[in-house]
Amino acid sequence: MSRKLPPLGPLRAFEAAARLGGFKKAAAELGVTPAAISQHVAQLETNLGVALFRRHARGVAVTDAGAAFLPGLSDGFDRLAAAARALGARPRAGKIVVSVLPGFATNWLVPRLPAFRRLYPEIDVHVRSEIAYVDFARDGVDLAVRYAKEPPAGYAARRLARETLFLAAAPALVQARPGLRRPADLARATLIHDTSAGRSEPRLAWEPWLDLLGLPRDLARRGPGFMDSSAIFQAVRLGHGVAVGRSVPLADDLALGRIAKLFDLELPSGFAYWIVHPKAAGKDSRVAAFADWVASA
Repeated sequence: MSRKLPPLGPLRAFEAAARLGGFKKAAAELGVTPAAISQHVAQLETNLGVALFRRHARGVAVTDAGAAFLPGLSDGFDRLAAAARALGARPRAGKIVVSVLPGFATNWLVPRLPAFRRLYPEIDVHVRSEIAYVDFARDGVDLAVRYAKEPPAGYAARRLARETLFLAAAPALVQARPGLRRPADLARATLIHDTSAGRSEPRLAWEPWLDLLGLPRDLARRGPGFMDSSAIFQAVRLGHGVAVGRSVPLADDLALGRIAKLFDLELPSGFAYWIVHPKAAGKDSRVAAFADWVASA
């Protein structure tokens, strides 16, 4: 099916004028005269058979029809610009080294890496799973995904996602008889503990949740513990008990129904995942491509 489109020049003129609020500002952005913008807009109005601007002594104002037309047109130009950038700026081939937390690597990154590979087959991603912060230059790391309240100073950083916490269990455990339908049911459940939880993340421990649910703290004295979040999440998937879950690494499990969120309860952790790299590394097209992909995956 052929596309019957108005001329590109008038479309650009209208989009700039409507977005910026006047012919003069549009002329300055596009490098033409205000008269040229006015002529282009008039040509577009004739082509569409609709008034896009109201003219008055003090300038112009977008009509209702023009306001309705603008969002789709702006989005179209944004997509054209992005397509042109992607065509002309394919990243160079080679390897990048990415440092991420083990739980993030196992539960979030690894399942998604084939999608990155399909988009950028020329880039080989080497993943380092580690808790410690790295020295980018000394350790040969190009980019890191870190979990912190604020991004580390002195680096280029972009927030990937805020983390929320919830009580997690296998659906079979929730639906069993007796199941986990009320907070009081936790009194007979196996509580799985994150033994790495410290003062900086008190809500990874069970006591704050028991307080919130009006249950005795003594319940937190029993149950197995793990230092590795991946082991905790696997124990939950297998129905071994209930644990404090994290929204980002367990996003796929929640979406696919492998893990259930108990009692419709969720709390902010105060932490977020950050994409971090040295500022100079942002000029490397491979690092930029991976950072953009992680942010949108």
